[in-house]
Amino acid sequence: MNIVLFEPEIPQNTGNIARTCVVTGSRLHLIEPMGFRINEKQVKRAGLDYWDLLDLEIHRDFGAFEEKYAGNTFYFMSTKGDKFYSDIKFEENDFIIFGKESAGLPQEIHEKYSENRFRIPMVKNEKARSLNLSNSVAIVLYESLRQRGFNNLG
Repeated sequence: MNIVLFEPEIPQNTGNIARTCVVTGSRLHLIEPMGFRINEKQVKRAGLDYWDLLDLEIHRDFGAFEEKYAGNTFYFMSTKGDKFYSDIKFEENDFIIFGKESAGLPQEIHEKYSENRFRIPMVKNEKARSLNLSNSVAIVLYESLRQRGFNNLG
């Protein structure tokens, strides 16, 4: 699977997600600009000593990412999604895209990919707006792995 973080802001989240990608054999894509440098101590600490095992791509912006992977299937996780992530029928090389922690995905992405927006079910509460990003990635990634029989995982 491919996990994509759109302009991530919190280094600890990215480190945790990197670790999850390593243990699931998933590729991590980071779309710039980021709210930190990838070599910052907090990112390294959260990812433990897994960084040299990570399949990582960094993209200068969403347009560069989109151009490189045109023709692939993109699923966007958003609190604005109309469908649940469990409605997706994942294939091995799909891309699961998550927005930045403070603002999610920009409006132009919502408009362009409105049919491919999904959400994790949560209670409606304006003060509790969403799950932590690394938890959200884990939930959706493991659903994709479950659907495919946890291929290559022991």
